Amino acid sequence: MIDILKSIILGIVEGITEWLPISSTGHLILADEFIKLNASAEFKEMFEVVIQLGAILAVVVIFWNKLWPFTSKEKGYVKRKSLMIWSKVIVAVIPAAVIGILLDDWMNEHLFNPWVVAAMLVFYGVLFIIIERINTKRKPKIISMKALSYKDALLIGTFQVLSLVPGTSRSGSTILGGMILGVSRTVAAEFSFFLAVPVMFGASLLKVLKFGFSITGAEFVILAVGMITAFVISVLAIKFLLGYIKKKDFTAFGYYRIVLGAIVLGYFLLK
Repeated sequence: MIDILKSIILGIVEGITEWLPISSTGHLILADEFIKLNASAEFKEMFEVVIQLGAILAVVVIFWNKLWPFTSKEKGYVKRKSLMIWSKVIVAVIPAAVIGILLDDWMNEHLFNPWVVAAMLVFYGVLFIIIERINTKRKPKIISMKALSYKDALLIGTFQVLSLVPGTSRSGSTILGGMILGVSRTVAAEFSFFLAVPVMFGASLLKVLKFGFSITGAEFVILAVGMITAFVISVLAIKFLLGYIKKKDFTAFGYYRIVLGAIVLGYFLLK
C-alpha cells in the first residue's frame, strides 16, 4: 500500500514536470531521495521511464483531432495536415533516436548524477531568461505548424539531443530551440508535445526490453498506478501550459530552474 502511494506521488511529479520546461529527471532524482520504492534498482529505472507512457497518452487524447490522420467523414480519407505533422515529427526524431540508442548506457553511467542535473537546471534556466529578453525585441517568424519547415523540424530535433543530458528537460530544449529559430511559443510547445510521442514511447520500449517481461504482480500494479496518475496530471499540466503561454513567457520557469538547481546542489553537498 505504501509503494502504491509513492507511485501516485511519483506519477504526479512526472505528469507535471514532463511537460513544463523544468526537467522531469531533475525532480525525480530529488524525489527519489525522499520517496524510495521498495523495489530493485532495475525496476525503479524502468518505472521512471515507463510511467511516461501515461504522459504520452495525455498528448494523444488532447491532440487527437490533429494527430489522428484518418477521418470517418469519407471512407479512406486521409487528413493531409495530420500526415504533415507526423512527417515533420519523424524528421525531428532522427537525431535524438540515433544518439540516444548509441549512447544510452554511457549516459546512464556517467551523466545521471545530481551534479550534472543541478548544472543543467541552472544553465538552461539562465538561457530561458536570456532568450525571452531577446524575444521581447522581435516577433516570431513561424506562427503555425504549416509554416514550420522540415529544416526547422530537423533543427528542433537536433536541439532535442541536448535533453539526453539529465536536468536539461526534453520539452525545455525543444521549446528553446524553436524559439531561437523564430518559432512562436505556442507552436514550439505543441511541436514539443508531438515529438514526445515517438521519443518517449521508444525510450519506454527500450527500458521494458532491457528489464525483461519478468515483472511481478505487485510491480505491475505499482507501474499501472504510476502511469494512470501521470496521465491525469499530464492532461492538466498540458492544458495549463497552453493557456499560460498565451499570456506570459517562460521567464518564470527560468528562475524556477535556477532555484531548483541550487536546492539540488545544496542538498547533495550537505548530504
